[in-house]
Amino acid sequence: MGDGMRLQGKIALVTGAGSGFGAGIARKFAVEGARVFCADINGEAAQLIAAEIGGVGVTCDVGDGASVADMAEMILSAGPLDILVNNAGITHLPCGLEDVSEDDFDRVFRVNMKSVYLTARAFVPHFKARQAGVVLNVASTAGVSPRPRLNWYNASKGWMITATKTMAVELAPHGIRVNAINPVAGETPLLKSFMGEDTPEVRAKFLATIPLGRFSTPEDMGNAACFLCSDEASMITGVAMEVDGGRCI
Repeated sequence: MGDGMRLQGKIALVTGAGSGFGAGIARKFAVEGARVFCADINGEAAQLIAAEIGGVGVTCDVGDGASVADMAEMILSAGPLDILVNNAGITHLPCGLEDVSEDDFDRVFRVNMKSVYLTARAFVPHFKARQAGVVLNVASTAGVSPRPRLNWYNASKGWMITATKTMAVELAPHGIRVNAINPVAGETPLLKSFMGEDTPEVRAKFLATIPLGRFSTPEDMGNAACFLCSDEASMITGVAMEVDGGRCI
């Protein structure tokens, strides 16, 4: 342990922590001294990450109000929460915007957008009562500089960025900070979905749009998330920070 751990003594909740960026954020938070609740709709995956980092695994469907309320009750009955990371996200497969099924649209809406409302409803009163708390929303470069054929996914991430800014300005008087990070696609379970197919040719074309020439990694997201959720960032609220190797320039 020792000094210099940036989240020492903090309690954090990371949704979608069973894989990808969420797992990277959970791991980094634990290394920096936080106790992490790892939530995922795949409870087994959540338990595996939690066991690895000395956290607590939680099964939760972030798009379901009752499931989020149950999770909040479980977490808050154990003590205070300092950090909420809304990372869980899904996409529809690349296709023409008019060809996305209503079911797929509804799934993107539930998991990427409604979840932010549901976790806010569940945890903001707790943060207000303590006059402290940090929320981090994992949005996407898709919300800033959208690629074709991921229309409703892109739109959901633009919504998330606007939600971040309006939450930040409304909650600032209560001592609550709200920020977002905008990853470019990375080596996560969603990569194949974004690209449509995972071939060397498609990868090369995709990487050509990222000036630093590589995909983002769960470690990149963990590092950025750790800074924004730490006291070092106490003057930072309402930002949507690209962690994208320059793609949005």
